Amino acid sequence: MPDPFGNRARTPSDPAVSVFAIVPDDAADLAQPTTAINVITPGKLRITTVDGTEGTISVHPGHAFPVRAARVWNTGTTATGITGLV
Repeated sequence: MPDPFGNRARTPSDPAVSVFAIVPDDAADLAQPTTAINVITPGKLRITTVDGTEGTISVHPGHAFPVRAARVWNTGTTATGITGLV
């Protein structure tokens, strides 16, 4: 089905058009930055944002947490079933 909005420039606040599994990794950035992250189990995510800021956030299942993450670290991450939304 053609996307009637496909020719419009996307912004970070637009709804996700793609999802991908995130495997936390201390050495590698994500293949693409997220616009939000969802999890299966609640917990903490240690992340690096697209501007290079590093921090830990609390996430809960059933809620997409809006964040432009470039990396999800293994060390310090306790949430599981992590999905990136773009």
